[in-house]
Amino acid sequence: MTGPTRMKCRICDTRKPRRYCPGVSGDICSICCGAEREVSVDCPLDCEYLAEARLHEKLAEINPEEIPNRDVRVTEEFLRDHEPLLIFLGAKILEATLDTSRAMDSDVREALDTLIRTYRTLQSGLYYETRPTNLVAAAIQQKVQDGVEELRKELTEKGATNVRDAEILGTLVFVQRLALHHNNGRPRGRAFIGYLRAHFPHEPKNSSEAPSLIQV
Repeated sequence: MTGPTRMKCRICDTRKPRRYCPGVSGDICSICCGAEREVSVDCPLDCEYLAEARLHEKLAEINPEEIPNRDVRVTEEFLRDHEPLLIFLGAKILEATLDTSRAMDSDVREALDTLIRTYRTLQSGLYYETRPTNLVAAAIQQKVQDGVEELRKELTEKGATNVRDAEILGTLVFVQRLALHHNNGRPRGRAFIGYLRAHFPHEPKNSSEAPSLIQV
């Protein structure tokens, strides 16, 4: 008669498991949880251990000289004056990300980069749409652009002042800087997506709500 099978960590198959990991649908040890979190494991945003780790997470250092689009000035006054636009775009980026399967922070950063490139061309009087080669980032970009166009249509129909390309550009650059600041450097990291979810709650939005989100 054999004894009971000893449980082992689903990841390392060596140590005794200490917690359930929804990312691998099994029990894992605390060492693997720390080492493989957002590296080899796709961690759900609502995982309690991920939330706890975020409180002590070391984010990537940013060299001020390497920040992209430094020529675009985003002052505190600009952010105050365009707070509704920031809320709208932050929520739209979050919505697009959550609606895109397997989206990571790196996909959001790539989508933001191509969105900014596109709005930069508009500033020069031309229109050239930059598209990511990454299909996940491309899906996020398209959903955000569709949201902006829907908003513009809503505002035009109601006779409200529309959103200028320069205002969208400045706001996107600010969001890009937030994304760079909240980069934890992990291959499957979603620290920035978690930040967006905390500050721009995802709520169902129908067309009648668009003008109430932003009046510019």
